[in-house]
Amino acid sequence: MTTSTERARTWSMIHAERAALADELGGLDDAAWAAPSLCGEWSVQDVVAHLTAGASAGRWAWLRSIAGARFDAGVHNARRLAEHRGATPAETLARFRAVTTSTVAPSGHTAAWLGEVVVHGQDVRTPLGLPRTPSLAATTAVARFFVGRDFTVPGRSVARGLRLEATDGPFAHGDGPVVRGTTLALVMALAGRPTFCDQLTGEGLPRVRERV
Repeated sequence: MTTSTERARTWSMIHAERAALADELGGLDDAAWAAPSLCGEWSVQDVVAHLTAGASAGRWAWLRSIAGARFDAGVHNARRLAEHRGATPAETLARFRAVTTSTVAPSGHTAAWLGEVVVHGQDVRTPLGLPRTPSLAATTAVARFFVGRDFTVPGRSVARGLRLEATDGPFAHGDGPVVRGTTLALVMALAGRPTFCDQLTGEGLPRVRERV
């Protein structure tokens, strides 16, 4: 069970990661905002609007939205993204900055929402070549959450039957063929980002590639 102290610590990391991402985004030109992210067909600006939407909808607002979309997550996400995407990149960024310290979320799974900003932050940074890496404390917390369940990402399914070992921190999980890499690379693979498999090693890596 997550304690109030753990929840507060997780929210602190969420706020720190949002603020760091917002600062990086402030230096982008319009072409970078329009660039494709690692997140499907979404541009950088779309991903930022999605993060704003997630920090703006509590449980009941989320339930109304997903029910209104007939439980089609794609339709739900597209509607909320359009709602929070500004007419210009500057407006989209201003909206994101306004929710930096928000503690609003669709559920009480705070580690999942930390995962949102960690993963989507890298969805933006990687194609743009932005160098910042989320804190080790943040990526470790997300890795531990992802392997425990298939919630916002298929983490438990990706990790099934494998031994995951971080090379830069304390995270380790499971039994079976080993997969090694930085905590961030493991997190991104668990989130279904195949690009990060190139940063992993070990006899279990072919299984990870198949699953993501």
